[in-house]
Amino acid sequence: MGTVLDSHFLALTAIVTVGYQFLFFIVTALLKFDKVTDFAGSTNFIILAVLTLVVKASWNFRQIILSLLVIIWGLRLGLFLLMRILQWGEDRRFDEMRTKLGKLAVFWTFQAIWVWTVSLPVTIVNASDRNPSLQAADIIGWIMWSAGFIVEATADQQKLMFKNSAENRGKWCNIGLWKYSRHPNYFGEIFLWWGIFVASTPVLEGAEWLVIFGPVFLTLLLLFLSGIPLLEESADKKFGNVPAYRQYKKVTSPLILLPPVVYGNLPQWFKATFLFEFPFYNRNLPAADGSWCRTSCSNSSSELKRD
Repeated sequence: MGTVLDSHFLALTAIVTVGYQFLFFIVTALLKFDKVTDFAGSTNFIILAVLTLVVKASWNFRQIILSLLVIIWGLRLGLFLLMRILQWGEDRRFDEMRTKLGKLAVFWTFQAIWVWTVSLPVTIVNASDRNPSLQAADIIGWIMWSAGFIVEATADQQKLMFKNSAENRGKWCNIGLWKYSRHPNYFGEIFLWWGIFVASTPVLEGAEWLVIFGPVFLTLLLLFLSGIPLLEESADKKFGNVPAYRQYKKVTSPLILLPPVVYGNLPQWFKATFLFEFPFYNRNLPAADGSWCRTSCSNSSSELKRD
């Protein structure tokens, strides 16, 4: 069907993403209804994958598979998050935003950037005229996506069941995959999007390799901004004075799935360097004497940066 705005569909997907997120921003701002926030993000990925596939109309096998992977992921995650928020009630992330239009606008702008950026590998593949034969990278990428998808979906379901059980009220989730990672759902999501990138590489040429910024952006986002840091802070404030929780943090990897007996015996420098156990994940953890460790953790973080 030819070129639309630009040969790589970058402008087209940007316009559609901004418009879609702006629509939900208006709904949230006017009606103070924030239960569809995550649904809006997840379904936006689906829209971009389907749109670029249909507009290009090449319908080659690689394009169809990668688009289907995004559609499956988006539907599963979007419906899961929607059902969860409808069950639990209001989204506490918006407690300070509902009456502050500026903060709300920043959130929705950032969500649009997240969707457009992370979608880049699929956008470029669907826009490409190149269709090389299947390669090892395709198979490896699809396997990575499958493994990540299973981990994310399993972890989400295990935590939902854990929190829905009355006997687990006031406890942190440490069952199933949560025994091997403090955030297995994030590990699965990161891994599956790196898989999509790997599966896109047979098509990439020249500047198109910059689509690697998609999975890089997602990884940095979850490691340093809106993912693990916020959840670690929340859990530390709730359970930081509980010895069993402190032991759980000590022997459980923050992201990568590892047996506690292995992770717990690794030196701290190795954890921080290779396994994402950054000192600032503990900045809200009470010290052994009951005081808050903000100062010591900040110092540790500074030293790590200097190294």
